[in-house]
Amino acid sequence: VDTATEQFDGKTGEEPLMRAGQWGRCVGEECGSGGAQSRTVRCVHAEGWTTHHSNCRHTDKPESQRPCFKVCEWHQDLFEWEVSEWGACVLAVPPTSEGQQRATECVTAQHGLQRRRARCVRAANGTSVTERICEFFSLRPALEQACLIPCPLDCVVSVFSPWSACSRTCGAGRQHRTRHVLAAPMYGGADCPGLTQTQSCRQLPPCPSGEGEHGYSLKVAPWSECRRPQHKDLLWLGGRTTLDFGVGDTKRNTVKRHDQSAQHHLQLHLHHSHHPHLPPSKVWEVEIGYRTRQVRCMSSDGKNAILSLCTQDDGPRTFQSCVIPKHCQTSDWSAWSPCSKTCQASDLSPGYRMRTRTITQPAIGGGNKCPAREEKEACNIIGDLLPKCPRYVWRSTDWGECHVAPLLSQQDRRLRNTSGLCGGGIQTRDTYCVQVLASRHLGTKQSKYLSRPVSAHLCDGVIPLAVRSCSLPCPQPCLLSSWSSWGPCLHDNCMESQERKGYRQRRRQVLGEGSGNTENCGHLLESVPCEAPACFLWRVQAEGVCMSRDGTCGHGSRNHTVACVNSRGEPVVEGFCKDDPPPVQVACEIACPGGCVVSSWSDWSSCSHSCTNKNAEGRQSRMRSVLAWPGEGGKTCPPASALEHWRPCNDHPCVVLYWETSAWGPCVEGSSVAVNRSSHWNETSPCAEGVQTRTVTCVKINTGPVVPKRCPDSARPDSARPCVLACKRDCLVTQFSEWTACPQSCVPGMVRSRYRTVVQRPANGGQECPDTLFEERECEALPVCSIYRWRTHRWHPCTLVPDSVRQGMTGASQSCGRGLETRALSCMDENEEPAAMSECLQWAGRMPTQVRTCWVPCRDDCTFSTWSRFTECTGCGSSSRKRSLTGRSRKREHCHREDQYPLVDTQPCPCVEFLSKPWGSWSPCILPEAPAQGPLLGWRGQKEALECGGGLRYRAVACLDQRGRLLDPAVCNGTELQVETCHVSCPLDCRLSSWSAWSACSASCGNGLKVRSKWLREKPFNGGRPCPKLDLKNQVYEAVPCLSECWQYEWVSESWSLCAVNSVDKLPACGEGVQTRKIRLLQWTYQGRSVNDSLCDPDDIPAQAQTCVLPCPDDCVMSPWSPWSPCPTVTALHAPHPQQPSEHKHQTNTTEPCVANSNCFTYKYNVSDWSTCMLNEKAVCGEGVRTRLLDCMRSDGRVMATSMCEELGLPQPWKLMDTCQVDCPVSCILSEWSVWTECSHACGNQGVMLRTRRVLHEAHEEGRPCAFQLSQTKPCPIRPCYSWLLGAWSPCRVEGAECGEGVRERNLSCIVHWGHWPESPGPRPDAPGPPLTVEEERCGERLQRESEQELQQLCFLPCPGDCHLTEWSSWSSCQLTCLEGRSFEAEGHQARSQAVIIQTVENQESCPQQVFETRPCKGGKCHSYEWRTSTWNNNERSVWCQRSDGVNVTGGCFEINRPAGVRHCHPPCTKPFSQCKQSGVCGCERGYTEVMTTHGFLDYCTKTPGGDHRKADVKTSTGRQKPGPSPSGRAPYGGPMVCVGTDGRIKMWVYGATAGGFLLILFIIAMSFLLCSRPAKQNKKLSPPQKALALAYDGDVDM
Repeated sequence: VDTATEQFDGKTGEEPLMRAGQWGRCVGEECGSGGAQSRTVRCVHAEGWTTHHSNCRHTDKPESQRPCFKVCEWHQDLFEWEVSEWGACVLAVPPTSEGQQRATECVTAQHGLQRRRARCVRAANGTSVTERICEFFSLRPALEQACLIPCPLDCVVSVFSPWSACSRTCGAGRQHRTRHVLAAPMYGGADCPGLTQTQSCRQLPPCPSGEGEHGYSLKVAPWSECRRPQHKDLLWLGGRTTLDFGVGDTKRNTVKRHDQSAQHHLQLHLHHSHHPHLPPSKVWEVEIGYRTRQVRCMSSDGKNAILSLCTQDDGPRTFQSCVIPKHCQTSDWSAWSPCSKTCQASDLSPGYRMRTRTITQPAIGGGNKCPAREEKEACNIIGDLLPKCPRYVWRSTDWGECHVAPLLSQQDRRLRNTSGLCGGGIQTRDTYCVQVLASRHLGTKQSKYLSRPVSAHLCDGVIPLAVRSCSLPCPQPCLLSSWSSWGPCLHDNCMESQERKGYRQRRRQVLGEGSGNTENCGHLLESVPCEAPACFLWRVQAEGVCMSRDGTCGHGSRNHTVACVNSRGEPVVEGFCKDDPPPVQVACEIACPGGCVVSSWSDWSSCSHSCTNKNAEGRQSRMRSVLAWPGEGGKTCPPASALEHWRPCNDHPCVVLYWETSAWGPCVEGSSVAVNRSSHWNETSPCAEGVQTRTVTCVKINTGPVVPKRCPDSARPDSARPCVLACKRDCLVTQFSEWTACPQSCVPGMVRSRYRTVVQRPANGGQECPDTLFEERECEALPVCSIYRWRTHRWHPCTLVPDSVRQGMTGASQSCGRGLETRALSCMDENEEPAAMSECLQWAGRMPTQVRTCWVPCRDDCTFSTWSRFTECTGCGSSSRKRSLTGRSRKREHCHREDQYPLVDTQPCPCVEFLSKPWGSWSPCILPEAPAQGPLLGWRGQKEALECGGGLRYRAVACLDQRGRLLDPAVCNGTELQVETCHVSCPLDCRLSSWSAWSACSASCGNGLKVRSKWLREKPFNGGRPCPKLDLKNQVYEAVPCLSECWQYEWVSESWSLCAVNSVDKLPACGEGVQTRKIRLLQWTYQGRSVNDSLCDPDDIPAQAQTCVLPCPDDCVMSPWSPWSPCPTVTALHAPHPQQPSEHKHQTNTTEPCVANSNCFTYKYNVSDWSTCMLNEKAVCGEGVRTRLLDCMRSDGRVMATSMCEELGLPQPWKLMDTCQVDCPVSCILSEWSVWTECSHACGNQGVMLRTRRVLHEAHEEGRPCAFQLSQTKPCPIRPCYSWLLGAWSPCRVEGAECGEGVRERNLSCIVHWGHWPESPGPRPDAPGPPLTVEEERCGERLQRESEQELQQLCFLPCPGDCHLTEWSSWSSCQLTCLEGRSFEAEGHQARSQAVIIQTVENQESCPQQVFETRPCKGGKCHSYEWRTSTWNNNERSVWCQRSDGVNVTGGCFEINRPAGVRHCHPPCTKPFSQCKQSGVCGCERGYTEVMTTHGFLDYCTKTPGGDHRKADVKTSTGRQKPGPSPSGRAPYGGPMVCVGTDGRIKMWVYGATAGGFLLILFIIAMSFLLCSRPAKQNKKLSPPQKALALAYDGDVDM
């Protein structure tokens, strides 16, 4: 799309110009390239307004139409924008001088731009099309975006090293110092400064004559590449080759060839042996070639010299045999492994995949090293198309049964019967981790059980509780009331009263609150058979007054109110009473005057027996008494026998019957039963209806079961009832977990396993759990262990450099000397068949050596016989072998030097003496696991972990040889661990005594308290249960309320005797007399036994005698007084209360005043405190009962019988029984021990195996605390560790010359250690020393290690006068590029450098340039740079740049912020004895006092008394200078008052003056305090314009 909206012709005048608008949409009849596009073209004035087209030049008019490609909606899927990656961030402004100035002012970062390309392409093949097509659907992607570039970072170098030693000891020598690069320049920063500084040595003595001349050194060039001696090489080498060294300064040495005809052609045999039984590709040969080098003679000034000045008898070799290089070859890359990220994770981190390749041919003869054999790359970086990662959550099994036994202490387990425990307990369950299933499975009913268990480490979050409290209901004791009295004789069914046989019944009730279950309380109803039963009886409700028939005395009648009542005394319809009703009017008699007066009949007494048998029958009586004796002629009194009336009672036989029921049986399936449905039956219950039955038996007391028809059928309990069948619960198990992974390597006998967990146990006849919860099977399709071996062939003859080559080089004399010999290798499989070399490289271990040096004797060389065999080994000594000189060598003196030509060779014998030594400390005592007690091994609670008893402890054993090297334990005696028995002390719980007997009730009457206690017998030990809270006497108490019967002693009075009148002189006897009665004290708790009267208060004894009036004839006769009527309410206690006599002739009332707490009392209930929470005897904790009792208190404080308050109907709102909770002493519950982990170290003595457990439930109350051991370790067998030890680089060694190209080497050795390497490489961790080497085969593949580490390195040893580079500095620390403390890059950078060393000034033109290099690094730090300064010294100070880690550097700090290193004062200090001070103002030297002007500037310096008259020098000035005249002859100020004596000490008067001044100051302060209330008048005097200050002003602003 043409984005230009304006087009100008470039003119700058006021002439109008043509301007074009945006192109419109492409329009056309069909989709494709036949469309047209147009735009508006206007003539616009320079000021912006539109004018007529004629005012513009039409030659400049842009096009207003163009063809286009019409895009339709269906094209959207065919075209798309293709966007490239963002390019590098570049500065938005080109680097100019102005830009450079801005860069210096950069603070954090610079503005940059990133660009990218976008084009419209076909989605099918990616070919480009016009961009207008894609713009039709979407805007063009942004092609530029802003970015940040860090500020330019200058090169940062270290500080200079100290100066080196002088290159010469006399004459003109030089010395140098260097520094190294710490951070390379980045983002346009300044380049690195020079890394070297040189200077001439100072004060060197001149060299003696002759010593200042040049020295000469033999310098060798590097070896050429190893080459094959081909035919053209032989022709070139056939001529004589010499080295021509000129004396020019800059010319390079050249090699000149003199062509000579070759006398013969040398054919080089490459020793390709033929093996008829092996294919050529299966044999690995090595080729031998040659290489050469140049030799020069260098003078000490760095110039070339003629070779003869450096020639030695034994000069350096210029040729040697070598191995033709072969580069490392690898196989093709394997396929990429699956991506480690297979799902969408929340951390947005990418996944990784890997591929590998193997070495098919290792590098030989300095060939290219093997490339990386493993490649790793990121994959699924975004992962939007991946499925979501599975979630893992904790699940738990169902809760197990409630158990009380775990709460028992050791003492309870021994002393009490643990069967039938109830009350508080604990339940346990198992927790496990599962993978959440896909959403399609979540709707199933048992989705929680379909999940597959996985490893617990996949779940995070809070682990569900594995332990909780529970409760087993305890049987509640039945509190029963006393039996009621026997009821009337009733029919069994009053509605069907046809039978003559009936029953009398009595009942009792269950007392206590909440006693709903009465099944275990025994029978509550007893019946006795009786005759003539009657359910409805006539009863006289009320008796009228006896009325005379004729109005006088004698016979009369009284009316009765008669009603038909039921057995409960309730009136019913008269038709229910079948007998005739009693008469409503009965005869009575009214005493006549002078006749005998008899009282009415009393109520019937209680029956003497409850039933009638042949030995006893029940009787009851009623009585009446003579109220007045008859007078003369009056009616006589009845005889004494007529005053008492007896009748039989309870005449039913003593046969007591009751229904006895057994316990309800289990709920079983059955047909419906015709019984009343109980309230607990729920019609909506999901389980089936069943039936419960029980046996109902008619029992006769003291006899046993009788036939059921003898008991009343109406009282027969139900023998069957409906019930809800317990739902069948099948066993539920999880799915099997995934099979454990099989090893990838060839390990025979490996198995894999899987498991599943029981989450719900079967119940009520449900399906049983499967037998298999754990499965194992052998790993299938394991890779076969590859068996390959190296096969070596014989050594070929020693190969030398060809003669043609030797003759053309310096130093060649004859065909002898050092050469190389080779042998072939082949790879064989287990069937001795040839195999590929890559198989042996991977499986056959170390590759045998193919090349070794050899020696072809020369004419003058020493010759020897072959070595003899080594002698046999005896013990741990050594064996030897010998050889001897042969031929002319026996006569050559140098051949007899045994240091160069040994004739005896020794080797150590293999030692078979081994030492087995215990190592380390013992492990903790490990107890065996308790065996499972049930079929479900995975269910918690089936086995109990052992916490004490006998166990085993382990200690590692180290196997050592005679040299102290660690060996495998199997070499010694096969015992890897030392084992011995151990014992863990069991914890002892706090031990208390048994409960004491209950004490007597604390109150003799009413409510009191009785207690019992336990006392401490043994304190807890070794983590046992703690004791409950004890008092000071180490006791614990229980208290319950008690009730002492207040009326257990009661005064019982008999009836009053007849009124006795003294009638000696007068008959009949009448008038006032005396009545007496007997009083006895009875104890009701012992069935009414008479006791001594002294047990009660004598004042409370009822009256034993009273006066009485026996009416005389013709007197009015009154019945005895009725009981006093009750007193009125409390507010009217002193009101009289009447007393009414029984009616005989007159009705008379009498009153008596009510006196509070005398004859009138109030009553109220008094409730006691709650008892302690009492548990069932089978319970340890949980729900208990607490009780309290009621007292009936009389207003005078006397405790009365509770029946008194009950009869008064006083309200009783208190609960006398309540449930309570006793906290359970739950001991700490731990999980089972986990399985032992693998050894933490595969070798060494640091390996341990670990197992752990976690706390499922913390200890509560007096529970046993948690064991301190939540993890245990067990030592692993001590096996030797083998590591490759890379030695240090040797010094640079130049063969046969003083300088030039050389080699430095380091060795690779296999060492044995204890796993502490490299911190402790000695023979033992506690014995420092050098590492012990072992056979290289133990460390693995040396070839691979050599390919990773460089063992030989070219080096350069400079000759005197050479200009050369230093060794590489060490890599700097890893530094990040940071913005405001945050890393700008993912990787940091390290740098190292080489500085240039110039030994002679004349040779510096040919010096190389200093170099540095960088590399990326991980784990870098952000550094900042800051200027640092020293203290001022003579107006100068040091200024340097320091990195944030404390390293002083050059570069990194902004120069514009550099502090000044030299200080100047403005204006300059020109006054005598003045100097510029730190604050930049003028001050006086030491010993002088500043005198300032009114403007604060220094006026002049005056001598301080006692000071030094010279210019003060801080470093040398002291206070012990003797006074003397000034050099100018002026006397010092204050001469008469000299404070310092001639010896430099302060005089005594100074001390006195100081003390006096101090006392004067104290006096002034005291007076000022006393006069502070009075304003002090101050005399203001003008100060002189100039006054010497007592304190010297140094220009500091703080003054």
